[in-house]
Amino acid sequence: MKPENKAYWPTEELFDCLSDTVFFVKNNLGRYVVVNETLTIRCGLKSKRELIGKTPSEMLGTSLGADYEAQDRNVLASGVPVLNQLELHMYPNRLVGWCITNKYALYNDDRHIIGVAGISQDLKVPDKAHDNYGKLKSVIDFVENNLHMPPNIERLMAEAGLSQYQLDRRVRRVFGLSTGQWVLKMRLDFARQQLSKTEIPIVQVANNIGYEDQSAFTRQFRKATGYTPLAFRKLCK
Repeated sequence: MKPENKAYWPTEELFDCLSDTVFFVKNNLGRYVVVNETLTIRCGLKSKRELIGKTPSEMLGTSLGADYEAQDRNVLASGVPVLNQLELHMYPNRLVGWCITNKYALYNDDRHIIGVAGISQDLKVPDKAHDNYGKLKSVIDFVENNLHMPPNIERLMAEAGLSQYQLDRRVRRVFGLSTGQWVLKMRLDFARQQLSKTEIPIVQVANNIGYEDQSAFTRQFRKATGYTPLAFRKLCK
Protein backbone atom coordinates (compact mmCIF):
# COMPACT_ATOMS: atom_id res chain seq x y z
CA MET A 1 0.00 0.00 0.00
CA LYS A 2 2.97 2.39 0.16
CA PRO A 3 2.38 5.08 -2.44
CA GLU A 4 4.94 5.75 -5.15
CA ASN A 5 4.70 9.50 -4.64
CA LYS A 6 7.30 10.37 -1.99
CA ALA A 7 5.45 13.61 -1.23
CA TYR A 8 3.19 11.42 0.92
CA TRP A 9 5.77 10.77 3.59
CA PRO A 10 5.89 14.26 5.14
CA THR A 11 2.24 13.63 6.06
CA GLU A 12 3.35 10.69 8.18
CA GLU A 13 6.04 12.83 9.79
CA LEU A 14 3.44 15.44 10.72
CA PHE A 15 1.55 12.79 12.71
CA ASP A 16 4.83 11.96 14.46
CA CYS A 17 4.66 15.44 16.00
CA LEU A 18 1.38 14.67 17.81
CA SER A 19 2.20 13.10 21.16
CA ASP A 20 -1.48 12.94 22.15
CA THR A 21 -2.65 11.23 18.95
CA VAL A 22 -2.22 7.69 17.64
CA PHE A 23 -2.22 7.46 13.83
CA PHE A 24 -2.21 4.33 11.69
CA VAL A 25 -2.96 2.91 8.26
CA LYS A 26 -3.75 -0.78 7.82
CA ASN A 27 -4.06 -2.85 4.67
CA ASN A 28 -7.08 -4.93 3.68
CA LEU A 29 -5.85 -7.71 5.97
CA GLY A 30 -5.89 -5.40 8.97
CA ARG A 31 -2.09 -5.25 9.26
CA TYR A 32 -0.24 -2.03 10.01
CA VAL A 33 1.49 -0.44 7.03
CA VAL A 34 1.95 3.08 8.44
CA VAL A 35 2.11 4.15 12.10
CA ASN A 36 3.28 7.22 13.97
CA GLU A 37 5.82 7.49 16.77
CA THR A 38 3.12 7.84 19.42
CA LEU A 39 1.69 4.38 18.68
CA THR A 40 5.19 2.93 18.57
CA ILE A 41 6.05 4.34 22.00
CA ARG A 42 2.76 3.27 23.55
CA CYS A 43 3.33 -0.27 22.36
CA GLY A 44 6.66 -0.21 24.19
CA LEU A 45 8.68 -0.46 20.96
CA LYS A 46 11.77 1.36 19.76
CA SER A 47 11.08 1.39 16.03
CA LYS A 48 8.06 1.67 13.76
CA ARG A 49 9.42 -1.31 11.83
CA GLU A 50 8.48 -3.55 14.75
CA LEU A 51 4.80 -2.71 14.17
CA ILE A 52 4.68 -2.89 10.38
CA GLY A 53 2.99 -6.05 9.12
CA LYS A 54 1.53 -6.89 12.53
CA THR A 55 -2.10 -7.03 13.65
CA PRO A 56 -3.48 -5.39 16.82
CA SER A 57 -3.80 -8.83 18.44
CA GLU A 58 -0.13 -9.54 17.81
CA MET A 59 0.84 -6.27 19.47
CA LEU A 60 -1.81 -5.77 22.15
CA GLY A 61 -2.93 -9.31 22.93
CA THR A 62 -6.01 -11.16 21.77
CA SER A 63 -8.40 -9.83 24.43
CA LEU A 64 -7.96 -6.22 23.40
CA GLY A 65 -6.80 -6.64 19.80
CA ALA A 66 -9.77 -8.77 18.76
CA ASP A 67 -12.22 -5.91 19.28
CA TYR A 68 -10.09 -3.48 17.30
CA GLU A 69 -9.81 -6.05 14.50
CA ALA A 70 -13.57 -6.58 14.46
CA GLN A 71 -13.99 -2.81 14.17
CA ASP A 72 -11.50 -2.75 11.27
CA ARG A 73 -13.23 -5.63 9.48
CA ASN A 74 -16.55 -3.81 9.63
CA VAL A 75 -15.03 -0.69 8.06
CA LEU A 76 -13.25 -2.78 5.41
CA ALA A 77 -16.40 -4.71 4.55
CA SER A 78 -18.94 -1.88 4.61
CA GLY A 79 -16.99 1.33 4.09
CA VAL A 80 -18.96 2.82 6.99
CA PRO A 81 -16.58 4.92 9.10
CA VAL A 82 -16.17 4.85 12.87
CA LEU A 83 -16.92 8.38 14.04
CA ASN A 84 -16.12 9.90 17.42
CA GLN A 85 -16.05 6.55 19.22
CA LEU A 86 -15.25 6.92 22.93
CA GLU A 87 -12.69 4.27 23.87
CA LEU A 88 -10.42 3.39 26.75
CA HIS A 89 -7.05 2.36 25.34
CA MET A 90 -4.66 0.11 27.23
CA TYR A 91 -1.15 -0.37 25.88
CA PRO A 92 1.71 -2.79 26.63
CA ASN A 93 3.67 0.07 28.23
CA ARG A 94 0.84 0.23 30.84
CA LEU A 95 -0.42 3.58 29.62
CA VAL A 96 -4.20 3.73 30.06
CA GLY A 97 -6.37 6.57 28.89
CA TRP A 98 -9.59 7.67 27.24
CA CYS A 99 -9.57 8.79 23.64
CA ILE A 100 -11.84 9.55 20.70
CA THR A 101 -11.33 7.27 17.71
CA ASN A 102 -12.18 7.88 14.05
CA LYS A 103 -11.58 5.37 11.25
CA TYR A 104 -12.18 5.63 7.51
CA ALA A 105 -11.92 3.17 4.66
CA LEU A 106 -9.25 3.79 2.01
CA TYR A 107 -10.12 3.30 -1.67
CA ASN A 108 -8.11 2.74 -4.83
CA ASP A 109 -8.87 4.41 -8.16
CA ASP A 110 -11.50 1.76 -8.92
CA ARG A 111 -13.32 2.57 -5.65
CA HIS A 112 -12.38 -0.75 -4.10
CA ILE A 113 -11.57 -0.68 -0.40
CA ILE A 114 -7.88 -1.40 0.11
CA GLY A 115 -7.37 -0.47 3.75
CA VAL A 116 -8.37 1.58 6.75
CA ALA A 117 -6.85 4.72 8.28
CA GLY A 118 -7.54 5.99 11.75
CA ILE A 119 -6.61 8.31 14.56
CA SER A 120 -7.23 8.07 18.30
CA GLN A 121 -6.84 11.38 20.11
CA ASP A 122 -6.41 11.53 23.87
CA LEU A 123 -9.09 13.36 25.79
CA LYS A 124 -7.84 16.62 27.17
CA VAL A 125 -7.62 17.17 30.91
CA PRO A 126 -10.40 19.63 31.80
CA ASP A 127 -9.28 23.06 32.94
CA LYS A 128 -11.06 23.59 36.25
CA ALA A 129 -10.19 27.27 36.14
CA HIS A 130 -12.05 27.71 32.84
CA ASP A 131 -15.18 29.82 33.03
CA ASN A 132 -17.28 27.07 31.43
CA TYR A 133 -16.14 24.55 34.06
CA GLY A 134 -17.50 26.81 36.79
CA LYS A 135 -20.78 27.18 34.95
CA LEU A 136 -21.07 23.39 34.77
CA LYS A 137 -20.17 22.79 38.43
CA SER A 138 -23.73 21.99 39.52
CA VAL A 139 -24.10 19.51 36.65
CA ILE A 140 -20.73 17.89 37.38
CA ASP A 141 -21.59 17.52 41.07
CA PHE A 142 -25.01 16.08 40.23
CA VAL A 143 -23.55 13.43 37.91
CA GLU A 144 -20.78 12.49 40.35
CA ASN A 145 -23.29 12.07 43.17
CA ASN A 146 -25.87 10.16 41.12
CA LEU A 147 -23.89 7.65 39.08
CA HIS A 148 -26.30 4.97 40.25
CA MET A 149 -29.09 6.60 38.26
CA PRO A 150 -29.60 6.00 34.52
CA PRO A 151 -28.46 9.10 32.60
CA ASN A 152 -31.15 11.69 32.02
CA ILE A 153 -30.21 14.61 29.77
CA GLU A 154 -33.42 16.47 30.61
CA ARG A 155 -32.51 16.37 34.31
CA LEU A 156 -29.05 17.75 33.53
CA MET A 157 -30.55 20.51 31.39
CA ALA A 158 -32.77 21.52 34.31
CA GLU A 159 -29.84 21.38 36.73
CA ALA A 160 -27.79 23.67 34.49
CA GLY A 161 -30.66 25.89 33.41
CA LEU A 162 -29.58 25.41 29.79
CA SER A 163 -31.04 24.08 26.58
CA GLN A 164 -29.68 20.79 25.26
CA TYR A 165 -27.65 22.65 22.64
CA GLN A 166 -26.18 25.06 25.21
CA LEU A 167 -25.35 22.26 27.64
CA ASP A 168 -23.74 20.13 24.95
CA ARG A 169 -21.66 23.06 23.69
CA ARG A 170 -20.30 23.81 27.17
CA VAL A 171 -19.57 20.16 27.92
CA ARG A 172 -17.68 19.85 24.64
CA ARG A 173 -15.61 22.95 25.42
CA VAL A 174 -14.59 21.59 28.83
CA PHE A 175 -14.33 17.83 28.26
CA GLY A 176 -14.08 17.43 24.48
CA LEU A 177 -17.13 15.12 24.53
CA SER A 178 -20.84 15.26 23.94
CA THR A 179 -22.92 15.33 27.11
CA GLY A 180 -23.91 11.69 26.63
CA GLN A 181 -20.29 10.59 26.08
CA TRP A 182 -19.13 12.52 29.13
CA VAL A 183 -21.76 10.94 31.41
CA LEU A 184 -20.89 7.49 30.02
CA LYS A 185 -17.20 8.08 30.70
CA MET A 186 -17.96 9.14 34.29
CA ARG A 187 -20.00 5.99 34.88
CA LEU A 188 -17.47 3.64 33.30
CA ASP A 189 -14.59 5.27 35.17
CA PHE A 190 -16.41 4.58 38.44
CA ALA A 191 -17.06 0.99 37.37
CA ARG A 192 -13.41 0.61 36.38
CA GLN A 193 -12.29 1.73 39.83
CA GLN A 194 -14.61 -0.75 41.53
CA LEU A 195 -13.50 -3.60 39.29
CA SER A 196 -9.81 -2.91 39.83
CA LYS A 197 -9.78 -2.01 43.53
CA THR A 198 -12.61 -4.03 45.11
CA GLU A 199 -14.16 -7.48 45.05
CA ILE A 200 -17.71 -6.16 44.64
CA PRO A 201 -19.73 -8.60 42.49
CA ILE A 202 -20.00 -7.47 38.88
CA VAL A 203 -23.79 -7.38 39.03
CA GLN A 204 -23.50 -4.89 41.91
CA VAL A 205 -20.93 -2.82 39.99
CA ALA A 206 -23.46 -2.66 37.15
CA ASN A 207 -26.21 -1.55 39.55
CA ASN A 208 -23.94 1.08 41.06
CA ILE A 209 -23.77 2.92 37.72
CA GLY A 210 -27.43 2.58 36.82
CA TYR A 211 -27.55 -0.72 34.91
CA GLU A 212 -30.29 -3.08 36.04
CA ASP A 213 -29.17 -5.59 33.41
CA GLN A 214 -25.64 -6.97 33.87
CA SER A 215 -25.46 -8.07 30.23
CA ALA A 216 -26.16 -4.50 29.04
CA PHE A 217 -23.37 -3.25 31.30
CA THR A 218 -21.02 -5.91 29.99
CA ARG A 219 -21.74 -4.95 26.36
CA GLN A 220 -21.18 -1.25 27.03
CA PHE A 221 -18.03 -1.84 29.09
CA ARG A 222 -16.53 -4.08 26.42
CA LYS A 223 -17.41 -1.67 23.64
CA ALA A 224 -15.53 1.11 25.42
CA THR A 225 -12.58 -0.82 26.87
CA GLY A 226 -12.16 -3.94 24.73
CA TYR A 227 -12.59 -6.13 27.82
CA THR A 228 -15.50 -7.72 29.60
CA PRO A 229 -15.76 -6.57 33.24
CA LEU A 230 -14.50 -9.98 34.43
CA ALA A 231 -11.53 -9.96 32.05
CA PHE A 232 -10.68 -6.40 33.07
CA ARG A 233 -10.78 -7.34 36.76
CA LYS A 234 -8.48 -10.30 36.16
CA LEU A 235 -6.09 -8.11 34.19
CA CYS A 236 -5.91 -5.59 37.03
CA LYS A 237 -5.22 -8.30 39.58
